[in-house]
Amino acid sequence: MTSMPGAGRLTPLQIDALGEAGNIGAGNAAIALSLMVSKKVELSTPKASLIPLAGVPDLVGGPEAAVAGIYLEVQGDCSGSILLLLEEESALILASLMVPAESGEAGLTVVKRSALQETGSILSAAYLSALGQLTGLFFKPSVPGFAMDMAGAILDHVLADLAASEDHVLVVETDFIVSGVKIMGHLVLFPDLGTLDTILEHLGVPFD
Repeated sequence: MTSMPGAGRLTPLQIDALGEAGNIGAGNAAIALSLMVSKKVELSTPKASLIPLAGVPDLVGGPEAAVAGIYLEVQGDCSGSILLLLEEESALILASLMVPAESGEAGLTVVKRSALQETGSILSAAYLSALGQLTGLFFKPSVPGFAMDMAGAILDHVLADLAASEDHVLVVETDFIVSGVKIMGHLVLFPDLGTLDTILEHLGVPFD
C-alpha cells in the first residue's frame, strides 16, 4: 500500500464534487429501493470523507463490533472494492423494514439476508453510476457478497482480496429512512492505486 498525494485530506471542492456524486446516487438508489420494497425509502444527503484504512472499523464502534458487511469488487476504467457497513442491530432493523413479512422472525433469515445484499448492490451501483455520469468513466460492480461478523474480521477479509491499494479509503455516510425509521450506513470505497486520483481528475478537482 502507498499514500496518495494529499492523503488524508480532501479540499472543500473535492468534497463537494464527491458529494454531488453521492447526491445523484442517493436519489437513484432511493427510487430503486422504493420500487423493490413497495414503500417509500429516502436516503439523506451523503457526507464524503477520506480516512485511514485502519480507521474503517471505528466507523461502526471498533474492530470487535458486530456488523453486517455487503462487499462488491469494482472493475472497469477504475478498480477497487466497495463495502457497505451496517451495525448489526441496524442491519436487522433495516432487513425487517425491507421485508416486513419476515419481521417476526429472529435473526437474519435467508430472505432478510438477500434483501440486505440487494440493498448494498443497489446503493453501490447507484453511486458508481453517478460517478460515471459525472466523470465519463466506466465502473462495473460485481455480484455482492455478504457477511455478519466483527468489523475487524470483515476488514481483514476485504484486504485479503485487494490488490495494491491506497492506505486511505473514501467513506460516504448515508442514512436510510424507511417507513420513518432512520438507519445510518457507511459506504466505503477501497481504491486500487491511482483510482481516486483518476476519479478526482475527471471530476475536475485533482490532487495538487
